[in-house]
Amino acid sequence: MRSVIKSPGVPQDAPVIVAARERGLPVIGEVEFAWRLLPNEFVAVTGTNGKTTTVGLLGAIHREAGVAATVAGNVGTPLTSLVGELDPGAVVVLELSSFQLEDSVEFAPEGAVLLNVAPDHLDRHGTFDAYLAAKLQVFARQGNDDVAVAPVGLGVEDLGGCARRVCFGPGGELDDRAGQLWWDEQPLIAHDEIRLRGAHNRANAAAAAAIALARGIEPDAVRAALRSFAGVEHRLEEVATVDGVLYVNDSKATNVDSTLVALASFADMPVHLILGGGGKGQDFAPLREPAGRCAGVYLIGADGPLIGRQIGTGVECGDLATAVERARAAARPGDVVLLSPACESYDQFENYEHRGRVFKELVA
Repeated sequence: MRSVIKSPGVPQDAPVIVAARERGLPVIGEVEFAWRLLPNEFVAVTGTNGKTTTVGLLGAIHREAGVAATVAGNVGTPLTSLVGELDPGAVVVLELSSFQLEDSVEFAPEGAVLLNVAPDHLDRHGTFDAYLAAKLQVFARQGNDDVAVAPVGLGVEDLGGCARRVCFGPGGELDDRAGQLWWDEQPLIAHDEIRLRGAHNRANAAAAAAIALARGIEPDAVRAALRSFAGVEHRLEEVATVDGVLYVNDSKATNVDSTLVALASFADMPVHLILGGGGKGQDFAPLREPAGRCAGVYLIGADGPLIGRQIGTGVECGDLATAVERARAAARPGDVVLLSPACESYDQFENYEHRGRVFKELVA
């Protein structure tokens, strides 16, 4: 039977998709299509923030354990590119967006992780409930032998599916207490041994450790990866220190919640924040107080002026080059110039990677 394979960027109500369904043609997503063709085990990671860092860390954990694994999906490598190319024994660590998950029909990974949920992509999904429902598709068809990982307090009984439930965070099976992460009532690693910066990355580390340990990877391999993994490009990436000023590329921060955690990571340093792009209909008011504490806020992109009105501060710069130059002129030794836009990039760039590369070129 003929089918339509839909790119995740194409919405459900696109005329061509509506027409296909009206004619009785099956419509499935690119991830669903590739998953059906790959015999590998899958560990799928979703959430509003932290996905790319977590799948990168999981790849490092598998390498430390001597387990063949490849990272794919929303992180940049299309899953379909692995069909016919990947060793059947390799584990696929898969980053999944809500756009990819809403196209699920039968997709059922052996391991699934939900990192967190905050309002995002409401311009696509319409409501937060619809956005959350798309995220929960990662668990919906899991079986009894699978593992489902979610943060403490989310309500794991409501995740769907039949997988073994494992929670991470204070009081969870992967516990966070007394300055350490714990597993099976044994200390796993101290907070200050985890190389990634910030409390949000400690949560990402806990989630990665939880799914890895629950699936049988040895604690020593998990510890080694947590001590050595430095993060991924465009996510709190420390680009350079110039004249005593640290420049940080957080271009992957495409929503308000992600920028909030970035600012919290540098709470003890004066921050010059570069903010703006396509706002996706978000409410930027939660940034008002932390932005007010910044040493400077520099607004760029299509929604820069709107963001400035909502947060009550900021210098309108228009483009990234102007923002970097103004931040450079104002910053003093010991300060941080942080590109953490809280917005998508398509108004001025090809994607967030392009925006991050341009930032790094400007710093250089």
